[in-house]
Amino acid sequence: MKSFASDNYSGIHPEVFEAIQLANSHHQISYGDDTFTSDAVQLFEKEFGNVSVLFSFNGTGANVICLKCCTLPFQAVICSDLAHIHVDECGAPTQSIGCSLLPIPTTDGKLTPELIKPLLSRLGNVHHTQPKVISISQSTEVGTIYSIDELKALCRFAHDNDMYVHLDGARISNAVAALGVTLKEATVDCGVDIMSFGGTKNGLMMGEAVLIFNDKLKANAPYFQKQSAQLFSKNRFITTQFKALLSNDLWLRMATHANKMAQLLSVEIQQLPGVTITRKVQANAVFAIIPQKAIERLQTKYPFYIWDEETLELRWMCSFDTTEEDIENFVGTLRDLL
Repeated sequence: MKSFASDNYSGIHPEVFEAIQLANSHHQISYGDDTFTSDAVQLFEKEFGNVSVLFSFNGTGANVICLKCCTLPFQAVICSDLAHIHVDECGAPTQSIGCSLLPIPTTDGKLTPELIKPLLSRLGNVHHTQPKVISISQSTEVGTIYSIDELKALCRFAHDNDMYVHLDGARISNAVAALGVTLKEATVDCGVDIMSFGGTKNGLMMGEAVLIFNDKLKANAPYFQKQSAQLFSKNRFITTQFKALLSNDLWLRMATHANKMAQLLSVEIQQLPGVTITRKVQANAVFAIIPQKAIERLQTKYPFYIWDEETLELRWMCSFDTTEEDIENFVGTLRDLL
């Protein structure tokens, strides 16, 4: 039985699994001085240009490393109130870094210069934490995507006000696939300073990458990685996966497929009585409201999350291994329940 709960529920892509087996075939130097890590870094450099690359076990660890590079304890990170760093990381940024988060209410998970401007009144006031980073998610936690123009405007605004832009890219592959641009055009060329590049949600067993574009943020990054308990001794088992991910456009093939399945799901589900799609379907997430009587019975057959307990808005996620048959069976089951 397939799940629509999260792209974290999916397995490992066969090409990634094969890469892990290859890395297991002989001994290699530990802590990232191996050939697999070197190859993965070169592939990232090919995609992004001048970039420093570190690797972590998970997204929370990657975000902590990124924000450590950007902030001092008296500084603050501006984010959406829906941001993963604010909602789903158990206070890791504030506990590990000492900085504050300044969440801004959003309806679509996206920040704009207009939303951020009021917080800049704190600058220079010793009684307030000092905004230093604008943190965005691409795609956002509600499946929306920043356009290239929106990203450029936000980065320009940040830099004009002596701030950095951090991009939580847990689902960056899905966003870039939907935008139809290159990875570099969607990040570096927009002005992003530092980001996490997601792997776990796109066919990897584990692992995220920290990509640092701004030279000012690179010097202490390896120490922050180690201090955050994110430096893996057998680093090759993370980096060999990224080598596979960045080869032969595997990242793009998987993300494009997941996005396509979400579009198919939204089209099919809208034809059912009493079903409302609540948000734009731009990446691999579908948000919907269905009659309450069907929710629990549907969850027993297909695990998924209730996104908003008050409105009973549901979230259904598609993955690289979601099939058209999975969609057909899911929609058929819901049809029967309704």
